[in-house]
Amino acid sequence: MSTAQGVTRNFKGKSFERFASANDIEDQDLVEAIERAENGLIDADLGAGLIKQRLARGGQGKSGGFRAAIFFRSGGWAVFVHGFAKKDTANLTGKEVKQLKALSKIVLKMTDKQLKDLVEAGKYIEIQRKKE
Repeated sequence: MSTAQGVTRNFKGKSFERFASANDIEDQDLVEAIERAENGLIDADLGAGLIKQRLARGGQGKSGGFRAAIFFRSGGWAVFVHGFAKKDTANLTGKEVKQLKALSKIVLKMTDKQLKDLVEAGKYIEIQRKKE
């Protein structure tokens, strides 16, 4: 299950999946957010492998849209763990950032087997990139 050619594998946690479904955020939008991060275009690097990326609201730009907290290791994997609408929540709280950074350190050190087990248990959902 290793990553081919340095392409980051993308996953979403169950709670993020509910958020994305409720807000009509497509998997391709998530893939594009990670592609931007892979190219060095990270909206906010919060440390310890935790980044924040903007996601466009359907038919609109990214500035007034959604934000996603992501565990990110370029060439490894990315896990979308928390999403929020900019209009509803200005930003992550200090406590949320601290908790997410601690969890990120653990998740990004997982083995392929551990990650596969989380997918099989339904905790994470792998996001498939569209074939070109």
